[in-house]
Amino acid sequence: MTTPTSPVKGPIARVPGWAKVLGAVVLLLVVLFAGIRLSVLPGLKDLFGTETEDRSGPALLESVQDLSRYDAASGNFQVVVDLEKDAKFLPDAVRGSRTLYVGAGTVDAYVDLGKLDEDDVRVDDDRTSATLRLPHARLGKPALDPERSYAVSKQRGLFDRLGDLFSDNPGSEQAVQKLAVRHIGDAAKESGLTTRAETNTTEMLEGLLRSLGFEKVRISYGD
Repeated sequence: MTTPTSPVKGPIARVPGWAKVLGAVVLLLVVLFAGIRLSVLPGLKDLFGTETEDRSGPALLESVQDLSRYDAASGNFQVVVDLEKDAKFLPDAVRGSRTLYVGAGTVDAYVDLGKLDEDDVRVDDDRTSATLRLPHARLGKPALDPERSYAVSKQRGLFDRLGDLFSDNPGSEQAVQKLAVRHIGDAAKESGLTTRAETNTTEMLEGLLRSLGFEKVRISYGD
C-alpha cells in the first residue's frame, strides 16, 4: 500500500525592489491621469478642482490727509523691461535669470494750490481784475497698473529654479516692477506733462474767476 505524498512547493519568487518602485510610479500616474480625465467630464469638474476663499481682514484707516492740489493732467505710459542677471563664472543654464516684462502705468501732474499766500493773490478794489502767482506744476509718483502689466517671458537657471522651491514668493516680479516704475517716471519728465498741467490749470482758474465777475485775469507760475 502506497502512502500519498504532498506536492513539493518550489521557492517563492520575490519581487525586486526596483519593480515595486516602478509599479508605485505607474499606479500614481494612472491615478493622476484618471483624475484629469474625470475632471473634464460633465458634473465631475470640481472633483479635482480648487476653491478660492478670501480670508482677509477688514481694511483699517491709518490716517486722513487733506489735499489742496489740483490734478490738472494725467499721462498713460507703457514700457518694455528686459532685465537680465548673470553669474560671473557660471553659465546661464546653471545660474542666472532673464525677464521680459511689459509695464503700464499712469503719472499725474498737479499744481499745489495750498502753498498760495496773500502775496500770491491780488485783487483790485472794484474786483474786476485778479492776478495769481502759482507754483510750477509737479509730477506725482508713477502708479503701475497690475491689470495692464504682465510678464512676457521668464528664463531662470537651475539654481534659481531650485531657489524658487524654498522661496515664499517664487518667481517674484518685484525687481522688474520697480524698474518699470522708474522708466515710466523718467518718461513722464520728458513728456511735457507739467506744461500741459499748467495750461489746464490756467484755463480752469480763468473760467472760474470770470464766472465770478472778474474781467481781467492774469496767472503766472514760479517757485
